[in-house]
Amino acid sequence: MKENTGRQPNRKKKNNGNGNETLVAIVEAMVRLMKGAGLTAWLLLVTLAVIIAGAIIWFHHANAGNGLGITTDRKIDVTPAQIESIRRIGQWEFLSISDEELIDTVDRGFISDRELARIYYGTLRLGIDLSKINEKWIQTDDSVVVAMLPAIELLDHNFIDEARTRSFFESGKWTDRDREQLYKKAHNKMLSRCMTPANMENAESNARTQFTQLLNAMGFKNVRIEFEGKTK
Repeated sequence: MKENTGRQPNRKKKNNGNGNETLVAIVEAMVRLMKGAGLTAWLLLVTLAVIIAGAIIWFHHANAGNGLGITTDRKIDVTPAQIESIRRIGQWEFLSISDEELIDTVDRGFISDRELARIYYGTLRLGIDLSKINEKWIQTDDSVVVAMLPAIELLDHNFIDEARTRSFFESGKWTDRDREQLYKKAHNKMLSRCMTPANMENAESNARTQFTQLLNAMGFKNVRIEFEGKTK
């Protein structure tokens, strides 16, 4: 008769007992057969031990085949929806640096000199552009989620606020081309002053912390953050 294998808590002990009773019934039947065959006592004991061992092995394999064994799967899966939600973040700023530069130029003339001095204000934003991530940027290593992020970069190269730019001193006539050259000089000076290794490391550290918090919030407990071209 087929036993009820429902998962009701009050039947769990009964189901285990039925399995043991089946094993005992098999052994008893084999003993009766051996006695009927007229085996000696010592041969009966040896044969019985072999039968019991084989029956136990068979019983455990049968239970495992029926899905009664317990296994643990620690593999973590990152779904395409989760990957796409992160990609849609786009640019993520991790450090902003405000700078102010006084740039001047002097043109020595035959009769008189011309001089132009202007003050430029800018804010440089360092971060990562998640739209640049490749197809395999996030992987799982056993129970750890490994995210390979793009390198820290300057998110916007037009960082000078031209609306705030003003002349500090101006004498003589200057063309738009002259002012453009002064703008480029200010642009390069801000890059040199702000895009330092220390600031890049600071932005990278902030990115590692905030991205770890993001993945933790998505349900991933163990996270390792790496950057393209650099592993920490």
